[in-house]
Amino acid sequence: MDLFSYAFMQRALIAAALTGLAAPAVGTYLVQRRLSLMGDGLGHVAVTGVALGLAFNSSPIWTAMLVTALGALVTELIRERGSVNGDVALALLFYGGLAGGVLITGVAGESASRLQEFLFGSITTITVSDILVVMALAAVVLIIAIGLAPQLFAVSQDVDFARVAGLRVRVYNLLIAVLAAVSVTVAMRTVGLLLVSALMVVPVATAQQLTRSFRATLAAAMAIGVLASTGGLAVSAEASKYATVAPGPTIVIIALAGFAVTWPVGAWLRHRRRLTSPFADVIDEHLPTEGHDHDHGPACGHVAVPHGDHVDYLHDGHRHAVHGSHYDEH
Repeated sequence: MDLFSYAFMQRALIAAALTGLAAPAVGTYLVQRRLSLMGDGLGHVAVTGVALGLAFNSSPIWTAMLVTALGALVTELIRERGSVNGDVALALLFYGGLAGGVLITGVAGESASRLQEFLFGSITTITVSDILVVMALAAVVLIIAIGLAPQLFAVSQDVDFARVAGLRVRVYNLLIAVLAAVSVTVAMRTVGLLLVSALMVVPVATAQQLTRSFRATLAAAMAIGVLASTGGLAVSAEASKYATVAPGPTIVIIALAGFAVTWPVGAWLRHRRRLTSPFADVIDEHLPTEGHDHDHGPACGHVAVPHGDHVDYLHDGHRHAVHGSHYDEH
């Protein structure tokens, strides 16, 4: 019988798809700001939030979101003031959040193993109430990340330009930090708090191998995230017939496999673009090619590259330009 005919697997599939959309949407801005490891730091802060939820017998999702959002705001303010650089601030989150979570869990009389489903994900045990919360949080993340894409991209790409353009840089930076915190909360039941950063960053890195514009990268990263999340869940479900295969790590492995496949393609495309990019118009020296017995033209089959007032043709790794009765090599 198909596992996805069961209600718990259908809920898991919905959660996986929503996580695959939301995490890379925010991760695109984090990568742009060179804060790829921020998801890791926030994931560890969320452990403290989960522990507080368990200690007070409340929903770990809400307490994790509140604590993580507070941690994200504090980190961003520390970075902005420049008293501690970004790496140190993330390290403080990384160690303090994890240690605080384990400590509170012990004080509350809970076993540390109780944190397992949040540290490494437990998507197949997600309840109807959990899925409703995930849907609401994912919707908020996607609406803001896509609806405010021009502003968020501006402050992520060039802070000085954003200020000159009249954007409230601090507000948007804090907004990105809070969105990252919410994304961590959305993903903690899918891939787990220790692996959430991978789903925020790896699909973006994969998309960057194949795209050139920010919007294309954002769209491709979200599509790749959905494919990795749902594909990882499907592979895990199928493999569970023969061995114990956790969905969270499987999702991350598939995302990494996607990057491994696209990286050579991206390297080839970048090399291709470098070959076809025109030289600056400062080259005065012309070197006649020797023994060139090929006539270049529109139908010769070689790549034509506009170069100033003439056209270069790519041939045997060189650029040849028609010059009188011979060709010049650039």
